[in-house]
Amino acid sequence: MTDHTLGQFIRKHRERLLPQDVGLPALGRRRTPGLRREELAQLCGVSPTWLTWIEQGRPVTASTDMLARLTDALRLSAAERQYLFALAGRVDPAGAADNRSQHADAQAIIAHLLTPAYVLDRAWNAVAWNPAAADLFVGWLDAASTPLPNLLRYTFLCPAARHLIAPWEERARRLVAEFRNDCGRHAADPDIRDLVAELSHADPTFARFWQNYDVVPREGGRRDFLHPTKGPLRFMQTTWQAATQRDLKLVVLVAEPDA
Repeated sequence: MTDHTLGQFIRKHRERLLPQDVGLPALGRRRTPGLRREELAQLCGVSPTWLTWIEQGRPVTASTDMLARLTDALRLSAAERQYLFALAGRVDPAGAADNRSQHADAQAIIAHLLTPAYVLDRAWNAVAWNPAAADLFVGWLDAASTPLPNLLRYTFLCPAARHLIAPWEERARRLVAEFRNDCGRHAADPDIRDLVAELSHADPTFARFWQNYDVVPREGGRRDFLHPTKGPLRFMQTTWQAATQRDLKLVVLVAEPDA
């Protein structure tokens, strides 16, 4: 998105508000509808010049605190707030609470599934999973030692994964290519950057796969496992994205009848 788009968005929503909507007196005749820039600047605690520049699309810096105040002053909805922060290239500090709510909703849903199911966030941390998934993914979801067990850490750093996932190298190579495609627009974010750096340092195979710059879409299909107690297992995997939070992915594995 461009700075011009951000400025246009702010201006359009400023023009939709009346002074009385935000507790200001409606003084004098108005040549244009809605709030004046000076009035919005007063509500947000910024200079009218700064607001003029951002509406004109000039490259000015908008902090997360400033964007939050702008959101409140413009009476933006949750979806509009999310869009504003995305246009500004900022992470909404209120998003963490929203994420926890989404995770809880996902956990409540998949808990009723009998087949293995788990939910990944944008860094491929498992944020929710059901007992069937914990039973399948030995060394990952069955004994998670951190609040957010990561699929890539498990695949490359846990010895149990190399025995469970079959064939391991083929699946691991594709997993890295899928992750590169999936995290493209977030590649510079600290959580993604730090994860890649950690795995590249810890595992030469991951480093080699990452440096290949392979990019493939995340797709379903047959998944084979060699479970330590149940022996060979075969599933068909399907992945869905959440409509209200595109960074969340629901992964479901359904056992094949002849597995």
